[in-house]
Amino acid sequence: MNRHDQNQKERMLAALPYVADMDGLDEERLECKKKLYEFNHLHPDHMDRIPELLDAILGEGGKTAWIEAPFHCDYGTNIKVGKGFFANYNLTILDPGEVVIGDNVLCAPNVSIYTAGHPLHPDSRNSGYEYGIPVTIGNNVWIGGSVSIMPGVTIGDNVVIGGGSVVTKDIPAWSVAVGNPARVIRKITEEDRDYYFKDRKFDVEDYK
Repeated sequence: MNRHDQNQKERMLAALPYVADMDGLDEERLECKKKLYEFNHLHPDHMDRIPELLDAILGEGGKTAWIEAPFHCDYGTNIKVGKGFFANYNLTILDPGEVVIGDNVLCAPNVSIYTAGHPLHPDSRNSGYEYGIPVTIGNNVWIGGSVSIMPGVTIGDNVVIGGGSVVTKDIPAWSVAVGNPARVIRKITEEDRDYYFKDRKFDVEDYK
């Protein structure tokens, strides 16, 4: 069996090795680029169009999402976000594999989510085959600035990923993870509720 015997888009969505310039995939990426161009060049006086434009780009959740331009992705249709999704400048999502993001997820600037990759061996890599392995992010997750999330990772609910981290393995719920590669450094506890930054306590009452 070779690349001409099966549909490459179906292989991509099944997380199998696929060829990216066959079976209409290059045309789909071009259409996504056109939509992203309009989004990324939106005049500040027309910011009310952001939900409409994101709805046309994302597979699910665009109407309730807010992403600060510029935003980059491959297909868009393989990205599903929950309610209250916010991403700051320079969000990049390579989405040949599905990216599923829960409710109330915050992304700081320069976050990158990669489902895409290439084989390790140069002969295999030069064959033109690549892959997309899904990424899943739970509810109430805060992803710090310049974080990179690698293919196949699952991040649990209520997680904080520290700025600059590279997430190569799953992160369990209610954890703080930092570093390259990212490691859990502690759990998030009830005591954390009263602090807004390190040892600084809230001086207001309506945060609870």
